[in-house]
Amino acid sequence: MVAKMKKISFLAYHKEYESFLHELRELGLVHVAETPNTVEHSEQLQDYIAQLKKLNNAKNILNKQIDKKSEIDSRAANIEQGKSIPLRIEEIENEKALLNQQLQVSSKERELLLPWDDFDPDAVKRLEEKAGYKLNFFIVSDNQYKTEWEEFFNAIIIKRETSKTYFVTFTPKDTSLEEMNNEAVKLPKVSLSQLNGLIDSIQAKIAIENEKLKDLAAELPSVKEAIMHYEQQIVYTRVKQSYTGVADNKIMLLQGWALEEDEQKIADYLESKSVYFHISDPLPEDDVPIKFKNNRFARLFEPIAEMYMLPKYNEIDLTPYFAPFYMIFFGLALGDIGYGLFLLSAGAVAKIALKSKLSQSLKAAISLLQVLGTSTMICGLLTGGFFGFSLYDIDIPIIQSLKNKVFFDNNMMFNLSLILGVIQILFGMGMKAANRAKQQGFKYALSTIAWIVFLVSICVAAIVPKVLPMFGTIHLIIVIPAVILILFYNSPGKNPLVNFGLGLWDTYGTATGLLGDILSYVRLFALGLSGGILASVFNSLADGMSPDNAIVKPIVYILIFLIGHAINIFMNVLGAFVHPLRLTFVEFYKNSEFEGGGKKFNPFRK
Repeated sequence: MVAKMKKISFLAYHKEYESFLHELRELGLVHVAETPNTVEHSEQLQDYIAQLKKLNNAKNILNKQIDKKSEIDSRAANIEQGKSIPLRIEEIENEKALLNQQLQVSSKERELLLPWDDFDPDAVKRLEEKAGYKLNFFIVSDNQYKTEWEEFFNAIIIKRETSKTYFVTFTPKDTSLEEMNNEAVKLPKVSLSQLNGLIDSIQAKIAIENEKLKDLAAELPSVKEAIMHYEQQIVYTRVKQSYTGVADNKIMLLQGWALEEDEQKIADYLESKSVYFHISDPLPEDDVPIKFKNNRFARLFEPIAEMYMLPKYNEIDLTPYFAPFYMIFFGLALGDIGYGLFLLSAGAVAKIALKSKLSQSLKAAISLLQVLGTSTMICGLLTGGFFGFSLYDIDIPIIQSLKNKVFFDNNMMFNLSLILGVIQILFGMGMKAANRAKQQGFKYALSTIAWIVFLVSICVAAIVPKVLPMFGTIHLIIVIPAVILILFYNSPGKNPLVNFGLGLWDTYGTATGLLGDILSYVRLFALGLSGGILASVFNSLADGMSPDNAIVKPIVYILIFLIGHAINIFMNVLGAFVHPLRLTFVEFYKNSEFEGGGKKFNPFRK
């Protein structure tokens, strides 16, 4: 359900406005309503946002520098120190970029020199200047090389590799080499050994810069502290700009929302402050923030509801109503006792092993996993699957007795999926009627109630015709008033002919939509069946691929069994999570006429 809210209006004198905001933040119970007066492009706000972005980038970079195997001594958090980290990282990154550019150029030059081995370019230059002979370097394909070059141009082959010939010519510097029809290779004016030394030097400098970056990882607490500081400054600035000026901007009007249960606490706190406030109930047109207030079981499913959209304040929160369905759907889609036991055990181990490290949200997620695992175990009893084996093949009286009571074959599982679909859709239509009654009045819910009565009567007449004969007298007494409401009272207050036209259109949409919606639930049966088949296939593979050796066979069997079922568990858990989401957010939410669009309650606080 959605927690009840109160609307609070504050009036503060402009000179005392900032001190009042600090007091309001210390209280930490009021969600301040932003107004169009909030200036997103203000220089101060943009500067805070830019600094926050730089700090978040710095945090991501430093996180990558942490070696998981070795501890890094973290230093005491210091906001000012944290603010300077992005600049220091930028300097290191710029230096690394320059060094990497030099390394890239030097590496390319080394690649050019490698085929020629190590020689002194100065010696080649002296040969040309003092002896008048020039050394030219050429690379041609093997079939292009001509042996007569050795006679005319003193060609000397240096190396042959990868179908290429590397050779030099030793000729007087005035000799024309045009007859060769090849362009000489221009090599770097340094030796290979010098290049190797240069590359080693650059790599050493890069390593030093990397060490500097790694040393900065110790400043992560300061960076996080600075991030928190700027986040608070952004929130504070936005709240500060959310006022409405009154009396030539001498009085600041600020509006906010608070939980009804905190009303007295807020009133007592503000009574001692120099500010006027007024607490009232929300109006229908108010954009009221949302805070869930559910029992322990439904609270586990709130993150699932938030994945789609929060309800509006005047809507019914559907979380407690889809939670039992989602739990059952997950169990049917996974449908293996062993897999359910694995999820339940994995959750228990995680809670014990990571007890001190788990946040509240992560604990809730693990608890949800355990609930879904329990549901999978219970639903798995319907088919008897246990890691791909059939539990009901075991000839034990207790198991056979259980089989006689709860076993469902494929036809029964198929029908169960459809029946659950009908139940959830009818339940969704009931929520639609309740929502309309809450938001618009009971008369606006009558046509939806009539649809529910009509559909339920059809189902009952089809299942137990002896109790309620289809279109018999009793059935007609039920159906006729429902049809009249559907066709003539779907939009109270409108012309009867308009209502009739709208009723026909609504009837067409409902009749065609319901069939598709109900058939969507067949996926529960299909997922459970495919997962069970794949599990048995892995068991067969483990048995068939194991060699006939007393020592090796169990090892190979266990390896194939574990790998195969690990893959199957991953795939089927993912499917069992996603497909019930689809049934919830599409079929159930649509038939509940869920509108959504609410924003989360976020009190102004440090």
